[in-house]
Amino acid sequence: MASKNNEIPKHELQALARAFADDIIAFFETEEGQKEYEEWLQQKKDTEKVA
Repeated sequence: MASKNNEIPKHELQALARAFADDIIAFFETEEGQKEYEEWLQQKKDTEKVA
């Protein structure tokens, strides 16, 4: 059970993650997904340089 009223119970989050996992993996295996991931990595690196 969640410790606060506004928290989602862990078992519900795990069920949601399992429901989306296959689609997320499939997306990142595509050329478009890999491109978006590389762009995100670059943005993260650029942000870390500024901080």
